Amino acid sequence: MRAVVQRVSSASVTVDGELVAEIDRGLLILLGVGVDDSERESVALAGKVARLRIFENEDSRFDHSLLDVRGEALVVSQFTLLAETGKGNRPSFSAAAVPERAEPLYATFCTALAEAGVEVSRGIFGARMEVALVNSGPVTVVLEAG
Repeated sequence: MRAVVQRVSSASVTVDGELVAEIDRGLLILLGVGVDDSERESVALAGKVARLRIFENEDSRFDHSLLDVRGEALVVSQFTLLAETGKGNRPSFSAAAVPERAEPLYATFCTALAEAGVEVSRGIFGARMEVALVNSGPVTVVLEAG
């Protein structure tokens, strides 16, 4: 399981011209679920994201988590994060879980993040989404579980 975590001032998801999710200060989390991932990895990664000290203190040091700043999270499923690009020019997505397996683990991640105390908004699993964000910093971190 791989998450690209971006600190944002705001972020939103639009599907077919309709706004489906929107947050203010917090984290945009692009989440890729792999073929070997389990519920345990989903829960562990959600906890890591909630506690990741990615927000600055008064001395401009990364010292505060999403929980500390009471930020929001927008979680977007993105199987392309598991792309394998070692051979040729066309990415292979064989490391990504099939939708029937990935969607429940995506849901588990979102639920665990909410249970940790984070307000969670979601994109629409499997939809072609337009994601807009204002990256604050910019700060982007890649996390892996499993």
